[in-house]
Amino acid sequence: MYHSLEEIVKVCSEQQIPFWKAVILDDCREEGISEEESMSKMEEIYTAMRDSDINYDPDLYSASGLVGTDAQKMRRYHEGGKGIVGDFCGKVMERALRVAESNACMKRIVAAPTAGSCGVVPAVLISMQEKYHFPDRKMAESLYVASGIGGVIALRACLAGAEGGCQAEIGSASAMASGAAVYLLEGSSEAIIHGSAIALSSLLGLVCDPVAGLVEVPCVKRNVIGALNAVSSAELAMAGIRSRIPPDEVIDAMKSIGRSLPSELKETGRGGLAATPEGQKIRERLHGI
Repeated sequence: MYHSLEEIVKVCSEQQIPFWKAVILDDCREEGISEEESMSKMEEIYTAMRDSDINYDPDLYSASGLVGTDAQKMRRYHEGGKGIVGDFCGKVMERALRVAESNACMKRIVAAPTAGSCGVVPAVLISMQEKYHFPDRKMAESLYVASGIGGVIALRACLAGAEGGCQAEIGSASAMASGAAVYLLEGSSEAIIHGSAIALSSLLGLVCDPVAGLVEVPCVKRNVIGALNAVSSAELAMAGIRSRIPPDEVIDAMKSIGRSLPSELKETGRGGLAATPEGQKIRERLHGI
């Protein structure tokens, strides 16, 4: 496994291969499988992501009643011509809600990198495929880019809200989605890692404060923010804008920040929004305590 994003870029430069190729070769070495086997698995993952979007139930609520139907509201709003962000971003927002709500409603999703952040990567990639008509093979390649970024974050920092706060979940997912989007837009390996760094740096310090301890509020709506952050960060990178802090150092900063966060802000449901009067009322209603 790669220990840094710069290491991946170096391999790409030395071997004259694209970012995704450097990741799949490393994956095959670790797993002891062929490129064809690895690619087949990744294509299955992308199909599962698409299915999680397609199989959204607009009438279904989670068991708590806190989450559900918002994606449908988003669709109706944009179909009514009232949206200010444009058709593409409107669809990204809707899809992030669709997949994240499906997770809360116990439907099948892909943890990318976690269940709580499952809506970010699919929202960006599925919307880009719809807009640009990329073949499924290209989408699988973009997932290797995302997984390569996520792998480095996992190794250098963490991906769990319980360890690093929501920056480790939504922030990492946003970084992964941004890098994958840059790849689809034919950005360089350097642009890929800077797009991911911009996305992650924009969400540093994001706390994990699930109301009533459930991955629902504010988790679902944070998927929307992560997805839009990924899109804007990819645009910045494609415009030639770079992170002033080296990408790997941004990841290291996230690790340091996560260590500094008090336990109340790391998935315990005892701080932040979970500790507000309304948050406490919801907790008491659901758990009877």
